[in-house]
Amino acid sequence: MTQNKIGFSKLTKEEKIDWIAQTYFANPTQAKNILLQYWNQNTDIQKLHDEFIENTITNFYLPLGVAPNFTINGKNYTIPFAIEESSVVAAASKAAKFWGSRGGFKTTILGTEKIGQVHFLYEGDKAKLTEYFQFVKPFLLSETEGITKNMQKRGGGISDIVLVDKTAELENYYQLHATFQTKDSMGANFINSCLEQFAKTLKDKSEDFGITSIQIVMSILSNFVPNCVVRAEVSCPVSELNEDKNIIAEEFAQKFVTAVKIAEVEPYRAVTHNKGIMNGIDAVVLATGNDFRAIEAGVHAYASKDGKYTSLSHAKIENGIFSFWLDVPLALGTVGGLTNLHPLVKFSLEMLGNPSATELMEIIAVAGLAQNFAALRSLTTSGIQQGHMKMHLNNILNQHQATKEEKQQVIAHFESKTVSHNLVVDYLESLRKK
Repeated sequence: MTQNKIGFSKLTKEEKIDWIAQTYFANPTQAKNILLQYWNQNTDIQKLHDEFIENTITNFYLPLGVAPNFTINGKNYTIPFAIEESSVVAAASKAAKFWGSRGGFKTTILGTEKIGQVHFLYEGDKAKLTEYFQFVKPFLLSETEGITKNMQKRGGGISDIVLVDKTAELENYYQLHATFQTKDSMGANFINSCLEQFAKTLKDKSEDFGITSIQIVMSILSNFVPNCVVRAEVSCPVSELNEDKNIIAEEFAQKFVTAVKIAEVEPYRAVTHNKGIMNGIDAVVLATGNDFRAIEAGVHAYASKDGKYTSLSHAKIENGIFSFWLDVPLALGTVGGLTNLHPLVKFSLEMLGNPSATELMEIIAVAGLAQNFAALRSLTTSGIQQGHMKMHLNNILNQHQATKEEKQQVIAHFESKTVSHNLVVDYLESLRKK
């Protein structure tokens, strides 16, 4: 089948699948069957999925797991994780249970401010531009009242607008730097609508003030939100860290703190350290219908805010008390977008008690801290591979189409042995030869 001249997007889904299978695959029938087995036959859900993005040909599934036993600010939660990586959910659950018997997790919202900017060029006198900004600022606010009215009713809106001179970094470059409160919505559409109106007003009023050289470049929110931050923390006496009889509490605490300090000073370690935190954060962000790409970008920018990439989490021992905490920027929403559309997103939010945006910030930060604690505990004791490869064992067995009986024998064999892909395959083949 050749592609229709009217364009791929104009084809029906069946035609799109047929064209892709015939064009790119040696076995078109097999390729089509792979796509069709993930095509939801529930027409209402499929229609919903098809309208999320363009040119849909099927659905791409991820496992949705849950991590129970979380106690956050005295309240119990079971947290949804949408993720494909082995051991993440198990590790988070284990950390949650560990800290649940030691007072649980505590959280603090440090700020909820979000940011957007109008980027523009101006070649004239700086003093005159400053004077013009003071003149136009009331109009910037008044001419967005139609956009901000409903948000203001919910307690949000525009916090401030300032003029920023960036000409030292780029010739003729200035910004309108605006801050916002968006309550329970992530607020991207709201912020961008305000910014585009700011840009129009800034340009329209300039000629009345005798300024003719303002050139609007773009208007867009920022995913760097250093003042939309939540802290999650745990603490207990060092003596209570000896859950495993093979672990000496004082030695473990010192080693743990040192591991965190290494991530604070060594960027190569910090990146992997923070990736582990994001295993927990991204999985819950995705399960609750939020934008994990925006969260990732903002978090890693925050980790570099002081000029060097560093750890998001920190630890200390003081007066016999072990403390471990995490500060992380999270611009989230619990209304709007997929939160009102995707059935599993609505399921996940209801399971969490339909949290507000700030409550969801707290839950997600805790998921990241729990995952980080679990990873560091493994790294500083038994090593990361022991637990991870045992969780990965089932994936290896499925990859090689092991039967139920073969799985039982392989799992029993590796109960007290090091797991590696080659060793598992070799042992599986030896069973089959017998």
